[in-house]
Amino acid sequence: TTERKTVKSMKILFLGDVVGRPGRDALEKHLPRLRAKHDLSFVVVNGENAAHGFGITAQICNDFFDLGVDCITTGNHIWDQREVKSYLEKEPRLIRPANFPKSAPGKGYAIVENDAGKKICVINVMMRLFMQPLDNPFAAVEEVLGEVSLGRDVDAILVDVHGEATSEKQAMGYFCDGYTSLVVGTHTHVPTADERILEGGTAYMTDAGMCGCYDSVIGMDKEIALSKMIEQVPNERLRPADGEGSICGLIVDVDEDTGLAHEITPVRMGGHFKG
Repeated sequence: TTERKTVKSMKILFLGDVVGRPGRDALEKHLPRLRAKHDLSFVVVNGENAAHGFGITAQICNDFFDLGVDCITTGNHIWDQREVKSYLEKEPRLIRPANFPKSAPGKGYAIVENDAGKKICVINVMMRLFMQPLDNPFAAVEEVLGEVSLGRDVDAILVDVHGEATSEKQAMGYFCDGYTSLVVGTHTHVPTADERILEGGTAYMTDAGMCGCYDSVIGMDKEIALSKMIEQVPNERLRPADGEGSICGLIVDVDEDTGLAHEITPVRMGGHFKG
């Protein structure tokens, strides 16, 4: 008989864009349950829409850290709250896209260590199709991977790819295959069903979806969004939809020896998903 090798693994939870109060409430409600059930090694959350749908504040970041979030990624709404600029300078666990100019406050990646002594590097980049024309995101990721590598420096590497176009996100997945544990997309607020492990061992999902109210237009009040789209007349500002929030994301099992993935599982709980 052939003995089966027991793979020691770390479980990493990534949750998509938190949108307003419904998303924050859903995170507070469901994260402790997920932690207890799955014995999570790391929790990473995209928080760029957490402050009433536009940006994130220091207090919200601290609330997330108190819940057990290890690192917060962002995107094009990172600068929406003025106070975040000074907070980024002193809190390395909140990161902004790495392909912003180097003179921008904060950093585009963070290395976090858990109580077991395991380390994860979290990288955040923003893509360019239909987005702000930032520096080359592939070059930005390559630069970080030149400084931090699996096995030598950290036990896992996660890349949050913030962008509109699925093509760019998929390209980043293949670009990172074999060098990172996970590449996951954010920004469109809609969970995709293409979770898989690429040939080189990197887990991939085009978009994690959002944490927020799904009885909405990407988390925002549907009546305001409809009015804007139908009438094409400026009216009241978009605001997060009221209602029970859901959380969406994924859990990746990462081999402790290689830092590569051997399982990826979508997470969809609460509200619209009734999990």
